[in-house]
Amino acid sequence: MLDKAKQMWELQKKARAIQKELKETEVEAKAANGLITVVFNGEQHVQEITIDESLLKAENKRDLEKALQQAIAEALSRVQAIAAEKMKAIAGDLNIPGM
Repeated sequence: MLDKAKQMWELQKKARAIQKELKETEVEAKAANGLITVVFNGEQHVQEITIDESLLKAENKRDLEKALQQAIAEALSRVQAIAAEKMKAIAGDLNIPGM
């Protein structure tokens, strides 16, 4: 019983360390030939959005919206992959079949 409690404490400690690491991780994605940049942290929070002034015209509205969607989707996908990879280490320690 004491071994299980110690294991759980160690797993919680690892999870906290990974959470801190994710918070400090930044992922950048670009769209519209680099004219739009989106930065997320590992917790999937937007840190920065940069849009080149040349895109800030009424006639570019639709293209701007589409490019923002692409950049955000790419950044989120990367962040989720990083988080999943880091959490895989903890899941392996739990000895859950199939993980």
